[in-house]
Amino acid sequence: MKTLYIECNMGAAGDMLMAALSELIPDPEGFIDRMNALGLPGVRLSRRRVEKCGIWGTHIDVVIDGEEEHSHDVALHDHGHHHHGHEHEHDHGHDHEHAHDHEHEHDHHHAHHHHSGLRDIQAIIAGLDLPDAVKRHAGEVYGLIAGAEAAVHGASVDQVHFHEVGALDAVADVVGVCLLMDMLKPDRVAVSPVHVGFGEVRCAHGVLPVPAPATARLLEGVPIYGGRVRGELCTPTGAALLKHFGQSFGDMPAMAVTATGIGMGAKDFEWANCVRAMLGESDAGAGTVAELRCNLDDMTGEALAFAARTLLDAGALDAWCEPILMKKGRPATALCCLCHEPEAERFAGLMLRHTTTLGVRWHACRRMTLNREALTLDSPWGPVPAKRAHGYGIERLKPEADAVAEIARREGIAVEEVVGKIREQGTGNREQE
Repeated sequence: MKTLYIECNMGAAGDMLMAALSELIPDPEGFIDRMNALGLPGVRLSRRRVEKCGIWGTHIDVVIDGEEEHSHDVALHDHGHHHHGHEHEHDHGHDHEHAHDHEHEHDHHHAHHHHSGLRDIQAIIAGLDLPDAVKRHAGEVYGLIAGAEAAVHGASVDQVHFHEVGALDAVADVVGVCLLMDMLKPDRVAVSPVHVGFGEVRCAHGVLPVPAPATARLLEGVPIYGGRVRGELCTPTGAALLKHFGQSFGDMPAMAVTATGIGMGAKDFEWANCVRAMLGESDAGAGTVAELRCNLDDMTGEALAFAARTLLDAGALDAWCEPILMKKGRPATALCCLCHEPEAERFAGLMLRHTTTLGVRWHACRRMTLNREALTLDSPWGPVPAKRAHGYGIERLKPEADAVAEIARREGIAVEEVVGKIREQGTGNREQE
């Protein structure tokens, strides 16, 4: 199983994640060229080799009209600020009904930028020359950011507006990471506990605690820690990307690493300020997982569906509902969740939060699974992504359901007919790099 492990010992920011992942692909400069050709207004990316604490990695500069945004940590004994930010989007999320002085106590010539709402940002993403899957992931990540900002500021998502420079900068980071994820196509994404730092950070609203409120909101349900490094280590963009793509959070899984990418941040600390991304193969054969269950007789179907979807979005291996009979013959539902064993407590907490149950039980299960890899199948309608499963003398090949459904809708034919035509095309397929 192709596994990607993201190590966040010094937090995560969008540009750092993008830099780390870019080291895992064959042509990182080609990726930069592709990003620059997308046509994001005034946005220019460049990559350079950077050394921190004796190790070398990649730093990606995201520049908008010749300027780079930064966050501003507040020094321990000084309420001024320093231009050594980890990332750059703290001017962008706020309720547009409030007035803010965008001079920021420092005289930049971009003091009066326009602001954009979530729909504007999603329209920009939709207009980019990118695969549909990349656009969908990017839109969902930005939706997470807007949702967190709205919750923090007591506004609706439609009321949240983004500072123009910070928004374009974050769009570049989000799109870049989503594009790299699409190029790498890992079967599993595992993330370490996230170091968030501590102290204060200066933004458009004033001085806020670290982790910033939106970051803390985004990382709910994710194991985090702080206290070692003073400063903002995880930004809202970094948090949203980890939350969206991370399927499990905890120790590094047993895996044979084939490539390691190191993405460097802008700040300098006593510790090397970097994100590491490790790509390799993990044995998908035999292992132990946890199965969690709770019985529910007082929830609507809509609420149950939301709870199951929340578990899947949080990285559950699977989530489903089973009809059961409870005491006095009452019809009810058992909500079930499958996850990696170290994650059982986190998912039990999510089940308690999003259901009416008073308790969750779980037990360890031994399971055997087939190894899986991504392929591209030829078809009468062009390339179609697929998954190949193999092991124990078994081999299966199946086109991705979403791609099949899209073809069926577009052509006005049945799903079975699409699958049949793809199989008739033969085995002229290629592995996805």
